[in-house]
Amino acid sequence: MQVDTLIHAHWIIPVEPENVVYENHTLVINHGLIVDLLPTAQANQKYQASSVENLLQHALIPGFINSHTHAAMTLMRGIADDLPLHDWLQQHIWPLEKKWVSEAFVSDGTDLAIAEMLRGGTTCFNDMYFFPEIAARQAIKHGMRAAIGLILIDFSTAWAENAESYLEKGLALHENLRHEPLITTPFAPHAPYTVSDQPLQKITMYAQQLDLPIHIHLHETEFEVQQQLAQTGQTPLQRLDGLGLLSPNLLAVHMTQLSEADIALVAKTGAHIVHCPESNLKLASGFCPVNACLAAGINVALGTDGAASNNDLDMLGEMRTAALIGKGVAKDASAVNAMTVLKMATINGAKALGLEKVCGSLEIGKAADVVAIDLQHLETLPLYHPISHIVYACSRHQVTDVWVAGKPLLKQRHLTTFDEEALKGKVKLWQQRLSVFG
Repeated sequence: MQVDTLIHAHWIIPVEPENVVYENHTLVINHGLIVDLLPTAQANQKYQASSVENLLQHALIPGFINSHTHAAMTLMRGIADDLPLHDWLQQHIWPLEKKWVSEAFVSDGTDLAIAEMLRGGTTCFNDMYFFPEIAARQAIKHGMRAAIGLILIDFSTAWAENAESYLEKGLALHENLRHEPLITTPFAPHAPYTVSDQPLQKITMYAQQLDLPIHIHLHETEFEVQQQLAQTGQTPLQRLDGLGLLSPNLLAVHMTQLSEADIALVAKTGAHIVHCPESNLKLASGFCPVNACLAAGINVALGTDGAASNNDLDMLGEMRTAALIGKGVAKDASAVNAMTVLKMATINGAKALGLEKVCGSLEIGKAADVVAIDLQHLETLPLYHPISHIVYACSRHQVTDVWVAGKPLLKQRHLTTFDEEALKGKVKLWQQRLSVFG
């Protein structure tokens, strides 16, 4: 039988079913989909392919799903380090954005982010930023899967004048993109402290009508929670619940300030949590009680946040941090184990974004969003358990090949859709501009 691609690998880790590792198996890809997964000897007898990859030192895993990003902010990497969130935002990031954010800024910043994410094994990202139509255009150009947030905020920016304008432009963009196979369009209200009740209620109505996720920063800091309590007598979570936002459509990002009652409420409503441990650590925002949330039945996904507060988009590093912090917070060495974290970075993100039938695991019928990791580096030898090594020992520099919908976007560490030197030149110009302003 003729197919497009055969990828022979030493190990294949499908994620679902969990804790399964196939040795000396082959992934069979045709028309962008996984059509078979079987022992290599059988694959060679059954299939002929236009492209055959022999990755016999590698593990194949599903592409990482970075469930919370501000991709274009990669141009601000390292510009305002070692500051608490509200100082970082109000005194540094927002003034920079007011001065510089434009279509060109978002185009070049998103390109830089996509390049970095592909080189680290991310095949899908969930974004929240201005000029989302530009981020979508760049993702489509490079063949990257993306959930492009329909940003909403109360105040005027370069993209829109007010909440009504954001919503109008967002709905139009959703309509324009709804037939793009690699793009989805969740609503993305920034946070409870930047979006008032009426726009949140409208988003809730439209999300129900259109069956779209809602992606929002929530309970990120103690200050946010205390400020809302002082103003309304409610926590931000309670306020959103009263407005009808808590549902299986909601992706609540950060969630570092949670009581047992909060966890029970999130579990009851079916909302998802996106954990961003490295950004939370760097901004000293607090710790999401991941193990308690998982024990309550909450789907917890993983994100890097933006490179301006992380300072990278490295999902392998994020997994390791999530596992270690999860154990420390739970005071239990068995908590948030390697398989759990790998699921958070793949299938859990797909579930949060409503993409679990499309990606997040290496299963027949799903899109061929695949990552190959070379496990024969000295730093990952000896090798007893591939899943453990991927979480606790691997570096993103061991990612050699990446496919999205069966198309090779990273081949032996080479980005197939980028002129890397031209991209570096654009980034250097932005560095000069932002440095002068700073």
